[in-house]
Amino acid sequence: MTERKRPDISFETWIERQIRAAQERGDFDDLPGAGKPIPDHGDDELWWVKAYLARQGLSTEALLPLPLQLRREIERLPETVANVPSEQSVREIVAGLNRRVVEYMLQPGQLPIPVHKVDVDAVVETWRAGRQARREEARRALLAAQEGRSDPPSRRPPPAGRRALCGGCRAVCPPP
Repeated sequence: MTERKRPDISFETWIERQIRAAQERGDFDDLPGAGKPIPDHGDDELWWVKAYLARQGLSTEALLPLPLQLRREIERLPETVANVPSEQSVREIVAGLNRRVVEYMLQPGQLPIPVHKVDVDAVVETWRAGRQARREEARRALLAAQEGRSDPPSRRPPPAGRRALCGGCRAVCPPP
């Protein structure tokens, strides 16, 4: 425990003695940032909160008020549903978001930030269009890859030592 300052000693002398004793004990050895300049955070008063959230692996989005969180989620909705496998799942995601928007709108005394429900059919239509575009892109990439080969896949001979499918009967035949 830290000793108390005697009345006959000035604060500066007492503090200097405390620091010197801690240095002699090695209390300041191997501290993070030792020998480095103190980082300049500019005018950001919440730098320490942001650094803490970064160390914990959390997003600063959690610090936003609920309506702004909802608006961000609405903005990111197309990316969120882009890789969802089924239309039903897309509808469930949008319904959950709309449910949270309605819960926010029904709470009295909220911030005057406009938040609106999402049109489920419009999101599903965007999802379908994106899905179709991705399928077309994959099909074009596959065709380009096949055209880049000298032999079409059905005409290429099998690797040495492997059995091949016979062209006419589709049976497995021994290598020639």
